[in-house]
Amino acid sequence: MTPSVSDNYKRVLGSFPSGVTVVTTLDEQERLVGFTASAFSAVSMDPPLVLVCPALTSDSYPVICRSGRFTIHILGHDQEETAYRFASKRPDKSEGIAWQRSPRGHAILAGAAAYLECRLWENYPGGDHAIIVGEVEHLTLCDDSPDPLLYCRGMMSRLPEALTTRPCG
Repeated sequence: MTPSVSDNYKRVLGSFPSGVTVVTTLDEQERLVGFTASAFSAVSMDPPLVLVCPALTSDSYPVICRSGRFTIHILGHDQEETAYRFASKRPDKSEGIAWQRSPRGHAILAGAAAYLECRLWENYPGGDHAIIVGEVEHLTLCDDSPDPLLYCRGMMSRLPEALTTRPCG
């Protein structure tokens, strides 16, 4: 049987390794909401802009649109459970997740390798996803940040040992 265009699309694009992020915001009741995204990219240095692409069916997408702010967390290799939790459709996916409010009022997940606090810059249509561009207002590479969590071919993993050596200085 010949794979459908949709199946082939997923297979081909899934063979491109990417980092794993969780995008969070706070809803009107100050509850943590979010989603897992591998579609994340830098857009501009001046002003500092990044993009992330939530599914239109994401419960978090309309909350981000209303709040006008969100945080992108680059997950550490030991946060696979967090990635799967925020990728789920369960209503209580943030229950038990450790987080704190930043001085700027953003929700910050514990244990992330890095995070970017963003203001919604623009929101574009992108088929069954949205293309959200955020202006980075603050970013942090966490002290002793773990190696990032990677996604490729339907699996999550850590960097190969050859890529984990950091240069001196």
